[in-house]
Amino acid sequence: SDKMFLFVGSYATPDEEGVKVYRFSEDTGKATYISGLKGISNPSYLTPSVDGERLYAVGEDDGQTSTANAIIFNKEDGKLTLLNSQPTNGGAPCYITLSPSGKFVLTANYMGGSITVFPLNKEGRLESDSRLISFVGDGPDKERQSQPHLHCAEFTPDHKYLLANDLGTDQIHKFIINPDANAENKESFLKEGSPSAFKVKAGSGPRHLTFSPNGHYAYLINELSGTVIAFEYKDGDLKEMQTIAADTVNAQGSADIHISPDGKFLYASNRLKADGIAIFSIHPDNGMLSKAGYQLTGIHPRNFIITPNGKYLLVACRDSNVIQIYERDADT
Repeated sequence: SDKMFLFVGSYATPDEEGVKVYRFSEDTGKATYISGLKGISNPSYLTPSVDGERLYAVGEDDGQTSTANAIIFNKEDGKLTLLNSQPTNGGAPCYITLSPSGKFVLTANYMGGSITVFPLNKEGRLESDSRLISFVGDGPDKERQSQPHLHCAEFTPDHKYLLANDLGTDQIHKFIINPDANAENKESFLKEGSPSAFKVKAGSGPRHLTFSPNGHYAYLINELSGTVIAFEYKDGDLKEMQTIAADTVNAQGSADIHISPDGKFLYASNRLKADGIAIFSIHPDNGMLSKAGYQLTGIHPRNFIITPNGKYLLVACRDSNVIQIYERDADT
């Protein structure tokens, strides 16, 4: 259990260690600093490859300097090495994900209102012939929804579709993935789905999406309305089942969402007021949510994760500059 590594992204200048590596114990919850990586501006969101030998990070700059970055991770000494960087051509990439095949990396670009698709070569390097998928539209909140704001791009558990949350237009865009596409054959990786998008209630502001371990349900946290929407998921379709409040003080700052590995509890973070994490139990028969509690945290809990064994929940509190480690009660 002490062979586990914890990767931490941050808002940082290139001359700071924007990405840090810790050794983490799933038994004790103790984290020990190992190394850090300089050279990336605002590596705020990270995703590792399945084998743990690569790390992909956004460079969340607003304008033309925004990047996607490929990083080599040496498990022996815990050191990171920047492999290469490519422009996203869409401002403020805030989410990065690896395709199920491991052959493509995608960024969701918040200010760009777009998704960037990068083919990977055999070394895991980001290729330069990226594809930019742009969106149009707005929402009723003139300050927060004046344009599309792509916040998350999540592959479905059956590995057949990509769902991309657009905070600006209150939509979840749907794409069909081509499993045969790769950097060599130049085939298009994504094509528009049918329907091309699922709409949610106007002014909701879809942010992050997570699936139940059995793949039957999807749960969406909405930043502006502070609600969690539960969907039944089947063959690329989302059927809305329930809407429940995670933010009960109208802070309009809900952020991240995750489910415990046993599938029994769902967690959603809220910022700006009553900073903390709303806790819901998940009904085993129908996926419906019931409020189970609320945990106050440090300031601005932007992202959090649950350890694979389900024992700990780690919260990145952006404005407190800390990661808080909570022990979970598996029953409550």
